[in-house]
Amino acid sequence: MPLKVSLVSADAEVWSGEASLVVAKTVEGEIGFMSGHEPVLAILAEGQVRITETSGTKIIANAQDGFLSMEGDDLTIVAGNAALIA
Repeated sequence: MPLKVSLVSADAEVWSGEASLVVAKTVEGEIGFMSGHEPVLAILAEGQVRITETSGTKIIANAQDGFLSMEGDDLTIVAGNAALIA
């Protein structure tokens, strides 16, 4: 079962969809999420959020100043500033 991922900034949704893997940087270090991951609430550090879609396509965004929440197979990343890298 894929992750349902939502990456939002203060003023817009940056990306949402299904993913097989998401790696984000927290103040504790990098953390990876796959389906079935235990619940997590963490403070987001400035850095990249790397998303691997279920199709294998890789999405990279810069994010800072926020938090992430993993509950069930739903991962929400809320950042003060976030933007996709072209």
